[in-house]
Amino acid sequence: MIWLKRLVVVSLLCLMGVAAWLWLTMLSPWFYDRPEELPAIEQRTHQVFVYGTLRYLPVRWVVMGSSGSPKPARLEGYKRQGLDLAASAEHQVNGLLLTVTPDALARLDRYERLGIRYERVEQTLSDGTSAWVYVRLPALGQREIHSPAQGIALVTYN
Repeated sequence: MIWLKRLVVVSLLCLMGVAAWLWLTMLSPWFYDRPEELPAIEQRTHQVFVYGTLRYLPVRWVVMGSSGSPKPARLEGYKRQGLDLAASAEHQVNGLLLTVTPDALARLDRYERLGIRYERVEQTLSDGTSAWVYVRLPALGQREIHSPAQGIALVTYN
């Protein structure tokens, strides 16, 4: 019977650890300061295309506090590389189109570490809808070259 008590205690400690990690990562006032150079979020409804972990309802509820009324969507001219996107004229990425409030967009910005890890760019989806898309910022030692015909290419320089 002692093993059952230990199992319950260990399970509760693990659950508390996960809850603490989620709070620290997504909701706490620590570990992310929105860069001052980013423009303020417009006070209107926003459309956001998600293609990674935010496709899953439990993650959206933890991050945004809502489902975002998801609809299937497709982004042309990109391919997935893990949880990031890479420009690729012959590929497309399937995901979800979310409708979010300014508060939910701020929470998404925090989750994606806007200005630190990702940038939020406006893209046109396959159906013609305009939506925000989180795209990984280039690593140090790289710069972006925007080309309308070829999408975005990363070029390394020393």
